Amino acid sequence: MLAPAALAAQRTLLVFGDSLSAGYNLAPGEGWVDVMAKRVKGDKLNWQVVNASISGETTDGGVRRLPEDLKRHKPDMVVIELGCNDALRGQPLAKIRSNLEQLIRLVRQARAEPVLVGLMIPPNYGIEYAAGFQQLYADVARKEKVAFVPFLLAGIAENPELFQADQLHPVAKAEPAVADNVWAVIGPLLKRKQT
Repeated sequence: MLAPAALAAQRTLLVFGDSLSAGYNLAPGEGWVDVMAKRVKGDKLNWQVVNASISGETTDGGVRRLPEDLKRHKPDMVVIELGCNDALRGQPLAKIRSNLEQLIRLVRQARAEPVLVGLMIPPNYGIEYAAGFQQLYADVARKEKVAFVPFLLAGIAENPELFQADQLHPVAKAEPAVADNVWAVIGPLLKRKQT
């Protein structure tokens, strides 16, 4: 049990994403955000992890929803994992980019640190579109100078057996590897910022 002073000083990491972060079709505790929260606790870091991810969320929906979540949770850091649902609906890349930039601005206005998570879509949506979608994350991260997870599903995407039947959402046994991809970037940030 933390002393009241320690509780007051605890920082908040908000994960703001779609079904990939919401633990779609997984049992409670199996998603990468829960796996990462256990690591935070195990490493005795003075951070709480709040998962505000919603299956089906788009960047448009995120821009509308984020201000309220920022007000409610008062995070110190926000992991932004959105865009796949936009791409799967064929939304213009310029619109996705603009929304991601807006999400980053909203996080900064709330005096929190944004972390952007890179995503990819299958090439069957058109090789040019898929390549442009992947590239826009690196471009936004560079332009906005934010911490960047290059690809959420690195080391997993090429293994069909690590995905549910829809071939879009990882199975439970793949979620620790997803957590590792995010932790490689935010782990050092959490350790540095907790003092």
